[in-house]
Amino acid sequence: MDERERHAKGMEVRRAVLGDAHVDRAQGNANALNSEFQDLITRYAWGEIWTRPGLPRHTRSLLTIMAMVALNREEELKLHLRAAANNGVTRDEIKEVLLQAAIYCGVPAANSAFHMAQEVFSKLDEANSSA
Repeated sequence: MDERERHAKGMEVRRAVLGDAHVDRAQGNANALNSEFQDLITRYAWGEIWTRPGLPRHTRSLLTIMAMVALNREEELKLHLRAAANNGVTRDEIKEVLLQAAIYCGVPAANSAFHMAQEVFSKLDEANSSA
């Protein structure tokens, strides 16, 4: 696969996982400083890693959530909590990952993640009830 094909496949997966609105915002905010970074993550995170056949997207979502808890990356965690449903991840599965995170990432990290998940889920529920 050449770089153009990797970028195209990466964009397809990125849109499927994160949603068109997020990707359009990210692409629309690309500028001289970050456009190469946007290209890099599209080609490699999404086009190289998320397209690999070894793990389903469902599992990749759960692993990404755990990694974001471990690294204390609030915005990325919220993004992947919202996106997880696109990969068939349930809220009960997220709860289990956050409980697992309490043991392996620390109780304070999991506590923050539970608060963020509740915030994200409340906003999603609110949006769904008004739709």
